[in-house]
Amino acid sequence: MLGIIITVLLMIIVATVGRSHFNAPQKFGLDVVGKGQYVVTRIMGGVTNIWSSYIALWGVRHENKLLRTELDKSILSNQEYREAMAENIRLHKLLGFKDSLKVPTITTQIIGRDPSLWFHTLTIDRGTSDGIEKGMPVVTVEGVVGQILETSRTTSKVLLAHDQNSAVNALIQKNRVQGIMKGRGSQDYRLQYILKNADVASGDIIVTSGLGGSFPKGIPIGTVSKVTKSKRGMFQNIEARPTVNFSQLEYLIVILKQNSLVD
Repeated sequence: MLGIIITVLLMIIVATVGRSHFNAPQKFGLDVVGKGQYVVTRIMGGVTNIWSSYIALWGVRHENKLLRTELDKSILSNQEYREAMAENIRLHKLLGFKDSLKVPTITTQIIGRDPSLWFHTLTIDRGTSDGIEKGMPVVTVEGVVGQILETSRTTSKVLLAHDQNSAVNALIQKNRVQGIMKGRGSQDYRLQYILKNADVASGDIIVTSGLGGSFPKGIPIGTVSKVTKSKRGMFQNIEARPTVNFSQLEYLIVILKQNSLVD
């Protein structure tokens, strides 16, 4: 119906071509056609704008997706770089400490931890084929870690120094008083066989004494955290905190015998 009306109006307009004056029907037709053209133009313009906005929005979304992907890659690369730098610093310190020991050593990496509640052990990636034997001391930059408990051809198990079955010959650094650093099963030690008349205070540093033939002399073991003197007995009760954070260990140094293989 609308098409017929528009057609009739167009015929009227065509019939007026060449005339200088329009009559009332012709003016009405032109007015209707003009308004129709205006409405159509607005509708088409709106559709065009909507379509352009959609295309632009799609382009922005696509660009945002690409930027987010690039950002994620950059964040990952930055994290990998920071981790590599941190590991490089740890290894540099480890190598420096290794050189300062002046004894045959071998660098190892932790590959496992014992979940048992009875023993505090971890597994390293070197074994008898690398010259490692039972009883060899294990250290890191911060100090004493433990001793080799078991070995296979390619791996070894380390008994941590804070295990109840561990004992290390030790001395108080400031006055050279000697004792035995015994593990307590938790993340601390007890320094045993220190006489009551010895000068011991919280904060004193405890190092290896070098006795027993295992650990070289002067490697840090712990720091005195508590000192008590009971009325009975001849020794002080001394508790100490490890210098090593056992939960954050990654690379270790095994101190070899003189005739052992060295990497």
